[in-house]
Amino acid sequence: MSACLSATYFIDKDHPDIDAFSKQHAKKGTTDLERAVSLYYAVRDKIRYNPYSIEPEKAGMKASAVLAKGQGYCVAKAVLLAACLRNQGIPARLGFADVKNHLNTARLKALMETDLFVWHGFTEVFLEGKWVKATPAFNLGLCESFNVKPLEFDGTCDSVFHPLDNLGNRHMEYVNEHGSFDDLPWDQALAAMKQAYPRYFETHARKTSDFNAEAAQETV
Repeated sequence: MSACLSATYFIDKDHPDIDAFSKQHAKKGTTDLERAVSLYYAVRDKIRYNPYSIEPEKAGMKASAVLAKGQGYCVAKAVLLAACLRNQGIPARLGFADVKNHLNTARLKALMETDLFVWHGFTEVFLEGKWVKATPAFNLGLCESFNVKPLEFDGTCDSVFHPLDNLGNRHMEYVNEHGSFDDLPWDQALAAMKQAYPRYFETHARKTSDFNAEAAQETV
């Protein structure tokens, strides 16, 4: 369990900014469960989900870098949540799976040329004697734009993407699990992403894209 409490290159739990953010948003929780739930919502809603933000540089995937940018995609936000939890003495690790996302935007799907998101990331938290999954990726505003139920987390049950949106349409399905990791296996994940959607990494136009705006426009 010590590995799930330690600082790593990516999960830099002792960085001053991580320390300040964690202490602020753990609030006055008296139990690990209360602090974990508070931190989940802080990362979910205060860090904007942006799938156009994936960059090859390792340094950009450190939890402190994600916090400084105020945005990130699913893996980046999972890394940040893990760092915040470890900062508070709560064991945390990273989980990965390939998922099919049926609520993609047209522009992102054109860049990826698929609706299969490889190495989708979430955080696993050890609470009350068991590991539970927490997925802080989609912030509340984005969920409203997509007409998707925001994903809640109570610290007792796995929190993964709802299979259906508010209209009953299929939202996301998990198709392949990659397991759990004490730190981000960035080289492995990046290689898989580059192979799955090379066009995404060949264009810089995505850097100026606003995923929230795209989602709102397409669901009008």
